[in-house]
Amino acid sequence: MNGKRLRIVFMGTPEFAATCLETLLEGRHEVVGVVTAPDRESGRGRKISQSEVKKLALEKGLPIEQPVKLREEGFLEILKGWNADLGVVVAFRMLPEVVWAMPQMGTVNLHGSLLPQFRGAAPIQRAIMAGATESGATTFLLSHDIDTGDVLGRVRLNIGADENAGSLHDRILEAGKHLLAETVDHLAEGVAQVKPQSEYDLEASERLEAPKLFKADRKIDWHRPSTEIHNLIRGLSPTPGAITYLSESENDPIKILSASPSEKTGLAPGQIHISENCFTVGTKDGSLEIKRIQPPGKGAMDIGDFLRGARISLENFVS
Repeated sequence: MNGKRLRIVFMGTPEFAATCLETLLEGRHEVVGVVTAPDRESGRGRKISQSEVKKLALEKGLPIEQPVKLREEGFLEILKGWNADLGVVVAFRMLPEVVWAMPQMGTVNLHGSLLPQFRGAAPIQRAIMAGATESGATTFLLSHDIDTGDVLGRVRLNIGADENAGSLHDRILEAGKHLLAETVDHLAEGVAQVKPQSEYDLEASERLEAPKLFKADRKIDWHRPSTEIHNLIRGLSPTPGAITYLSESENDPIKILSASPSEKTGLAPGQIHISENCFTVGTKDGSLEIKRIQPPGKGAMDIGDFLRGARISLENFVS
């Protein structure tokens, strides 16, 4: 294959990013440095935890930087010294221009949606929560406003009617890592086709955003239609999980991880009906059968296991 062998600085933190880094390392280009999040304390023992990207970089013997602030002079000097042709960002934080503009060819980002649709921090979850029937991955050049840069490549994926965010995440990652590697190759070969996001045929009202998820976004309102609640549950499963409560107290949230539309009628919103191993909850326009649940302080379990061990009154969920 003809084309320049690029010097790449890679920036990312979670497993999604580590998988993409590993794919790039299998190619012909040289990763000259890795930027990832600082180590942090986690778990009951407050043990120091390293990002998945750092673990892989250590395994491969790559130079690593973990700046607290991306404008630190010391970090910027090291970044400049790496003399990268191209920056690659996957699942990292927002970069200042002094960082993303430093490589001669700019910085490429892999995003888990079909931009300009679902710009923001939670594109995979938000797509399912919105009831979208397709998603995908996009590679684009970073610019001043978040997720607005010119598109370099896209890959489309259908979203299954019962698919959850975990499954879609894995499929987008598999397709996205190959898209990213192809995009880098095309840039090296001088054949990349750049397209402004404004040229994609999408009405302003259809351009849904994907902001960061907060606890309030996860709470189930049983007065909403069944389809909306089903989409919320799918979009937040397996993590962080849609939540509901058996009382007015919000100290003991119950995660609903899987559900399906039910033909059961006559239930008020939030009203629970249990028959054998069937756990049904009323909604605005019908009901949902709960399939998988995570009680407070316990692990996720199928509804049959939950019902066999339940020691609490199960009458109504609070909206």
